[in-house]
Amino acid sequence: MKEIASWALDTATMRGASFADARVIRQRSRALTTKNGKVGSASDAESEGMNVRALVDGAWGFAASEDLSRRGVEATAARAVEIARASAQVKQENVRLAPEKSVIADWTTPYVIDPFSISIEHNIDLLLKIDAELRAVAGVTLAETNLNFNREEQWFASSEGSEIHQTKYSTGAGYAAHAFVGNEIQKRSYPNSYGGQWQNKGYELVEELKLVENARRIAEEAVALHNADQCPEGVFDLILDSSQLGLQIHESIGHPIELDRVLGMEANFAGASFLTLDKLRKLQYGSEMVNVVADARQEHGPGLGTFAFDDEGVPAQCTPIITNGLFTGYLSSRETAHTIGADRSGGTLRAEGWNRLPMIRMTNISLLPGKAPLSLEQLIASTDRGILMQTNRSWSIDDKRYNFQFGCEIGWEIKNGKRVRIVKNPSYSGITTEFWNALDAICSRQEWTLWGTPNCGKGQPQQVMGTGHGAAPSRFRGVKVGSAYKGS
Repeated sequence: MKEIASWALDTATMRGASFADARVIRQRSRALTTKNGKVGSASDAESEGMNVRALVDGAWGFAASEDLSRRGVEATAARAVEIARASAQVKQENVRLAPEKSVIADWTTPYVIDPFSISIEHNIDLLLKIDAELRAVAGVTLAETNLNFNREEQWFASSEGSEIHQTKYSTGAGYAAHAFVGNEIQKRSYPNSYGGQWQNKGYELVEELKLVENARRIAEEAVALHNADQCPEGVFDLILDSSQLGLQIHESIGHPIELDRVLGMEANFAGASFLTLDKLRKLQYGSEMVNVVADARQEHGPGLGTFAFDDEGVPAQCTPIITNGLFTGYLSSRETAHTIGADRSGGTLRAEGWNRLPMIRMTNISLLPGKAPLSLEQLIASTDRGILMQTNRSWSIDDKRYNFQFGCEIGWEIKNGKRVRIVKNPSYSGITTEFWNALDAICSRQEWTLWGTPNCGKGQPQQVMGTGHGAAPSRFRGVKVGSAYKGS
C-alpha cells in the first residue's frame, strides 16, 4: 500500500503539484436487522480504493479510483492535477495551508474482541432473542433490532513526508419497540434511538449494553405510553437525559462550529451558521457552567470521533469550544486555520471513504460533566416544577442553527422534587444561545456517557459519518415545553 501512495505522490509532484496527499483505504462493514421475528436485512460488504488531493497554482484538485494498478493510480493522480489546474482558473484566492510536521505512525482502535470474529449466525441469534423478548409484552406490534460493525484500514502519505497507517473499528447495536393503537404510535428505543449506541470498540460493546436484559422494560414502556397523559404545555424547568442532550449538542453546537459552514464553503443539510467570525471569544454561548470541547484523542473515550490522525495527517487534538460559557473555538482544517488566526489546524478533516473529498467534520463534541457530585435523582429532587425527557424522537433546526424544536419518546412530570407521572409526546423548543444560557446544573462524571451518532450527513455528494457526544443529565431553567405534539 505504501507503494501505491508513492506512485500517486510521484506522479502529482512531477506534473506540477506544490503539495499532494494520497489515501489508500480498505473498508469492511456488516449490518444486520430483524423485524418481528424475521431477518430484515443482512449485509457483509468490502470496499477498496484510493484518492489523491493535489494543490496546483493555489487551487485543489481531487480524484479517486478503485483501480489500484500502477497505471490506474498514476492516471488518478494525473487527473487530480488536471482538475486542480482547471480550478486555478476560477479561484478567488490561493489556498493557504497551515504548517504541519511530517509524521510516521501506526495506530489501531483499542478493542478486546474483533467484531468480525463473531459469526453472522451468532449475531442473528442474539437479535432474534431480543426480538422475542420485545414481542413477549402484550401490546407491542412491531419489534426492530440492529447490529453493525465497521473496520476501516487507511494508509495516508503526503508530499511533505508523512506516512500514517490507521485501523479503526466501530460497533453499534440497538432496538426499538413500537405499539400501535388506533391512529397513535408510541415507540421506545434502547440504548438510544436511531440505531442505539455506537462506539469505537469491538464486540465487547454489545456485551456491555445488556441488550436482552433491558428488552422487556423498554417494551413495557412503549405500551404504557398509550395510557399516559399528554405532556403539558407551558414554561418548565427541563431535565434532559444524556442521550437527548448529546443530540442537542450535535445540532446546536457541533454543526454551527464547523468552520467551512461559517465561511460559506459548505451549506448542505441546513448547513449555514450563526457563529460568524466576529463572535469568537466574544459571544456568551451559555451559562458559566457550560464547558464544551472537541476532542478526538483516545483519552477522551471510544467515540466515533476518536482517531490518532485526521485525513490530512494532523494529530488528534482537544479544542476548547465553549469555556465557562464563552465561545472559544471552531472546528478547523489546514486550509481554514488562518481565517481564525490559528497557526495550526484543529485536526478535523475527515472523509466517509476512499471516493470522497475530506471535509471538516465533528470529532467528539462533548459537554464536560459537573464538578460537584450530583446524580440524576438528586437533580430531580432539587426541581420543583419540571419535565424530564429521554431519548430523541424528532428534531428540527433552522439553517443558521439558531431556532430549534425537539421531541422525545418519553417524559416524566416533576413536582416538588418527585416524578409524579409519565407523559407522552414530550417536546421542547428554544433559541440556541438562550437555551444554553439557561443551563444551571450538570450531573457529575458518574452519569456521563459518550454517545455515538453514526448518521451525520454533510456535503454534496452526501457523506455520512460518525461523531461522538459526551454528556451527563442536565437542567435548563424556564424552557418552552409541549407544543410540538398536540393531544388527539
